[in-house]
Amino acid sequence: EDVSACRGDYFFPLFHAETMLSRGARSVLYLLALVYAFIGVSIIADIFMSSIEVITSTKKDVVIDGETITVHVWNDTVANLTLMALGSSAPEILLAVVEALWQLGQEPEPGKGLGPGTIVGSAA
Repeated sequence: EDVSACRGDYFFPLFHAETMLSRGARSVLYLLALVYAFIGVSIIADIFMSSIEVITSTKKDVVIDGETITVHVWNDTVANLTLMALGSSAPEILLAVVEALWQLGQEPEPGKGLGPGTIVGSAA
């Protein structure tokens, strides 16, 4: 079994000794890393959602014909649609950011890699 297949610009293997591990041990290692990543995403999403709830629950008093009425500052539907748009575009935005950081300091090559057209095309 050839365990040294990953060469070049790959994230894995993370450390050289990892190639000495068996396939089962590497599978467990990657599974634990995946679970760790999902837990991190769930924590961040929970913080983000509680922030959105705080923002959208803001109220203010409006005086109409001498009567004070309390109204919501933000429309819940608009806030939810904005969140949905952000969530659906996040993968493309993150890909573009990662590629831009990866190519930092290098001469750009036309027609190679991701670009604004990829993000605009995915949103259309």
